[in-house]
Amino acid sequence: MNTTAKKEVPQIFLHDEQVRLKHPVIAGLDEAGRGPLAGPVVAAAVILPTRLIIDGLRDSKKTTEKSRKKLFWEIAKNAMGVGVGIVHADVIDRINILQSTKLAMKTALEDLGMSPDILYIDAVKLPEVNIRQCSIFKGESISASIAAASIIAKVVRDEMMFDYHEMYPLYNFKGHKGYSTKEHMEAVIKYGPCPIHRKSFRRVKDIQLPFGPEL
Repeated sequence: MNTTAKKEVPQIFLHDEQVRLKHPVIAGLDEAGRGPLAGPVVAAAVILPTRLIIDGLRDSKKTTEKSRKKLFWEIAKNAMGVGVGIVHADVIDRINILQSTKLAMKTALEDLGMSPDILYIDAVKLPEVNIRQCSIFKGESISASIAAASIIAKVVRDEMMFDYHEMYPLYNFKGHKGYSTKEHMEAVIKYGPCPIHRKSFRRVKDIQLPFGPEL
């Protein structure tokens, strides 16, 4: 007698399979970097094939850095399409973070290279995009497509912040990725903001130092 238990399909994949009964091609969209004081906001759009199960896929915030990198390559290898959009700090300062997030998502869709039947987006609506869409709060915990997009966006942004750390080592961007940790705020107060800081964000704007350090 075969006693091997059938592996349970995670709910986030079951959710997307139900959606595919009416809309076969789903693009999940999510972003990384709305909250930090420095660096870009990065969005990703991902189309997963039907019946694909990626072990361990979940919200990027609930995974380790090592797991995210492994998931990143699994998604890149198996996805029908992956698109990335990046909006830098100077644009964020000019048009605000919400509009920058939407711009990054629209750019990611353009980069996708194919037209989905429906968009599943984490907590954002894109009224200018003429594709059926569903905005879900905490969508990366509900839809596998959004969870995949969250992994892609997070890994791409983290890699960018590692590069920025090499350019501006005084701020330790590799440690906090631009978020407002105590260490980061102390560095901004001591050295002033650098070129990738979001000057329009209050915690940076309130620091009365007009120029960053000589780096």
